Amino acid sequence: MIAAAFPPKQEIARLTARMLLEIEAVHFNAAVPFTLASGLPSPTYIDCRKLISFPRIRSVLMDFLAVTVLREAGFEAFSNIAGGETAGIPFAALVAERLALPMTYVRKKPKGYGRNARIEGVMGEGDRVLLVEDLTTDGGSKLSFVDAIRETGATCGHTAVIFYYGIFPETLPNLAAHGLALHHLCTWWDVLAEAREQAAFDAATLDEVEAFLTNPRLWQDTHRKT
Repeated sequence: MIAAAFPPKQEIARLTARMLLEIEAVHFNAAVPFTLASGLPSPTYIDCRKLISFPRIRSVLMDFLAVTVLREAGFEAFSNIAGGETAGIPFAALVAERLALPMTYVRKKPKGYGRNARIEGVMGEGDRVLLVEDLTTDGGSKLSFVDAIRETGATCGHTAVIFYYGIFPETLPNLAAHGLALHHLCTWWDVLAEAREQAAFDAATLDEVEAFLTNPRLWQDTHRKT
């Protein structure tokens, strides 16, 4: 059940950042950068999958995600909640439970046997689907999921995530060009602000993270392994 009153968006962002820091889902390391899936270096890494192991925080964040979608997309905008394999599946299930809607999930690729399906669960013509994932960087991985959903005859014009990087300017235009609106709880900027407020990391590390967030492509170019 969705409560009638929730904090404004800015406070939801701050509290989400605080929870991610509290469970140590946020990792900053400028001296030894992380390697992203793209192969590029980054002084930041976030592990939203840890949230499933913290029931109180998980519950609050799923309430936040549900109410964010209702506020921004509409109270009767969806008839089906889909999770992207694999990180989006538990969060989609939790959001679907809150909104009293059917839940499905989308495979990254067909199984290769049986029905060779990408969609698991019941989805079809006329369904209005919300795609739920844990996070998005540049939005690229969402497009394949959305295409698979649309191939069933369903519509999908919205995706919701807990965490949005918020540092790549091409993300929102690319999603919009694919007919997709993004809903999120917080960004790296919200996490950085809360980390400074808590002095969660040393000042030099936070300064280096801010340099990355301000110009991620330049930071990656200058820290790329040769």
